[in-house]
Amino acid sequence: MLNLKRGIGTHEPSVISLGQVWVDIMLNVDKVPAQGGFAVADHPKPSIGGSYRVLQAASRMGVPTEHAGILGNGLWAHFIRQSFQDNGITHIGQDRLDEDSGFRVVLSSGAPKKTFIASYGAEAHGDSDTFDTLEPQPKDVVHISGNTLMDHTATGVDGFLLKAGTDPAARDYTLAINPTNTLRLVNDHMLEDLVLARPVWSCNRQEAMTLAERLGAPIDDSKVTIGGGLDDFMHQLCDGLGATLRAPLVVRVGARGAWIREPGGETIHIEGYPTKAVHTRSAGGCHTGVMCAMLAKGHSLAESVKIANAAASIAIQHSLNGVPQCPDYDEAIALIGE
Repeated sequence: MLNLKRGIGTHEPSVISLGQVWVDIMLNVDKVPAQGGFAVADHPKPSIGGSYRVLQAASRMGVPTEHAGILGNGLWAHFIRQSFQDNGITHIGQDRLDEDSGFRVVLSSGAPKKTFIASYGAEAHGDSDTFDTLEPQPKDVVHISGNTLMDHTATGVDGFLLKAGTDPAARDYTLAINPTNTLRLVNDHMLEDLVLARPVWSCNRQEAMTLAERLGAPIDDSKVTIGGGLDDFMHQLCDGLGATLRAPLVVRVGARGAWIREPGGETIHIEGYPTKAVHTRSAGGCHTGVMCAMLAKGHSLAESVKIANAAASIAIQHSLNGVPQCPDYDEAIALIGE
């Protein structure tokens, strides 16, 4: 089926996200109040959350980016659409006129963990045909995020996965997933279909360990220590989990960079670029977006992760309303050159 929103003519490989996009409202408080309590927040900071950061990062690498998820109609949806326009992101997914896109209130008191209050909107109310008209073109990279796997829209993702099949070599596009910390809440059927599709998995260490536990991969974390023990453990984690997934695996470890393993290959460490963070928000979305963009450009997985490591390092040095800011391609390459 022809997707008219994607146009006709010469195709440039693109990053397409099935992920959900919403508005984050950051509230800094001295202390998160108990039930019945009261707190004052200074300077509310709205920003776009969810898979938007993956798309924004890919766009900054100079790759066409498209959002195939659902957008609503209202104040929050208008904010999202304007941000898409400002960042060169094209919305090719469904539009709902009967409800707005959702938002999340994020309470931060300076503690390591933040408190989240979610109000779901159009993005979470898809169904089995949500992605039926999506036809990826050769060399596209289709991104799936864990935030799309726990509500009604998950049935649409599942339908897309079944259509994609279980043999990556038979697809002329690449599937990539960053499962996020919600992986532990994904049901067994959905997880099984994800594993069978054999996408590129991009996880942080916690997500990788959760996935290994869910799948029964042979991992022993008792040897992890501060220092040399991490290297040994990462090889064990990637070897065990990668063999279980039978798919490319990327495990991010902050300033240490990332470890990668491709099916049948050895686990390789791609060194990071240590720097000092100016905020506590993760640059995982930046890393995933850059990796997807580089894969769309035809780079190998190792090359893509190396550039993503550099971009993420720069991102955590720059904050806009508490959100890491992904650099452009030239900045990332310049850091590698140094």
